[in-house]
Amino acid sequence: MAGGVHGADALAPLTAVVLDALRAGAVRRGGPLPGGGPEGVEERFGALEVLPRHGVGAETALRELVELVAEGAADPADPACAAHLHCPPLAVAAAADLAASALNPSMDSWDQAPAATTVERAVTAELARLVYRRGPGSPGPDALITSGGTESNLLGLLLAREEARAAGGRTLRVVCGATAHHSVRRAAWLLGLPEPVAVECPGGRLDPEAVRGALAALPAGAAALVVATAGTTDEGLIDPLPALADAAAAHRARLHVDAAYGGPLLFSERLAPRLAGVERADSVTCDLHKLGWQPVAAGVLAVADARYLAPLRLTADYLNADDDTEAGLPDLLGRSLRTSRRPDALKIAATLRALGRDGMAALVERCVATAEELAARIDAHPGLRRRPGGTGISTVLFRPTAADRLPPEQGDALVAEVRRRLLQEGRAVLGRARAEDGERGGARLWLKATLLHPHTRAADFAGLLDLAAEPVTPVLPAPRTTARTDGGTV
Repeated sequence: MAGGVHGADALAPLTAVVLDALRAGAVRRGGPLPGGGPEGVEERFGALEVLPRHGVGAETALRELVELVAEGAADPADPACAAHLHCPPLAVAAAADLAASALNPSMDSWDQAPAATTVERAVTAELARLVYRRGPGSPGPDALITSGGTESNLLGLLLAREEARAAGGRTLRVVCGATAHHSVRRAAWLLGLPEPVAVECPGGRLDPEAVRGALAALPAGAAALVVATAGTTDEGLIDPLPALADAAAAHRARLHVDAAYGGPLLFSERLAPRLAGVERADSVTCDLHKLGWQPVAAGVLAVADARYLAPLRLTADYLNADDDTEAGLPDLLGRSLRTSRRPDALKIAATLRALGRDGMAALVERCVATAEELAARIDAHPGLRRRPGGTGISTVLFRPTAADRLPPEQGDALVAEVRRRLLQEGRAVLGRARAEDGERGGARLWLKATLLHPHTRAADFAGLLDLAAEPVTPVLPAPRTTARTDGGTV
């Protein structure tokens, strides 16, 4: 067993095996991801029997599996692995996560997680104050630990829906940008809400005047929730939060801000003004497993008023009987949609205490500065062109200039082929995003670098930029065929 007085003794030799296997796997991989594409990874894993008749023992199983997974990993600690909002975790956070696994508290009742309950309460209080900028002891804001932006956004819509129901059973209508995260539309579907009203986003940001028009066009008597984004997935752009808060207030609509990407800017006194207006939101999503260097999962939902969380209250006699709650045992069921859940607040607490606010700010600022330096290097590269305009939070979009010399469809196909070639060869992990081209008009496909490694520098990407500029032959998608009524195809 991993816990108890002797648990550390049982873990120690196995931890050494894991660390050795992680190191060996990374050496064998030799880059940001394994070469050979999906087939190559499957071939490496194929000979390993997961459920043999007779077990091979803990050390052998760990050595084989961890080394194999490390060799076949996409490693976000490698500067050339920059496709997604997928961060390299801090060692202190990973170590705290090991302790959480060994102790295995379940955050659904106090008697399963006495100390973890206290840690979570302290962490959520600090993060709520970070978003809403109120001093210690001030009544009002609160926060929940979630599994990430998808769950946080679901909760944001759920709480707004329940408030609308309590105010006379009105139907909630969601107004969001066309660039809003897909989880907003999925949450509306899960909650039985009408399809969100998706407002166009000129330049990638939600237009407040268009939001005012969308709110005014809603059916009479409908309740409304405006969903703004602080850090779009494709470009890292921040919607104009103060103007959107004004638009929501003018129509008595609730405001939810999806700051899953951008929320950690609040650690920095210099960068926090980019999120001005977020404190006017009723609820705010923030993910610390993006620009916060936590192992997945480390999501947060902050709310301006703790009373807003009342619809989450639930009683299960074996977990939070009324008389136990009245006797002073904390009630955890109203702190999540989940029942059993890990103490993810422990790794967050260890990180915040280890680095402090200034330390967290320094890491965020480095990522933002490196993105700006990378943008300048792309501008100076003869074989690349950056998407016109400034960088996002720490996201840069660019494409080979060779793509601009082709018809739009062929140019986009070349960009896609560059990305796939780098993946197949195991040389780089770049993302892809479709966004407007301010110079040439129309939407174009771009390569995407999302910089979340605070210890990289723009110079680390020189080789990656050269790789992205290498010529390739575009592979056009096969034409679609549809069945005819006479049995042929078109």
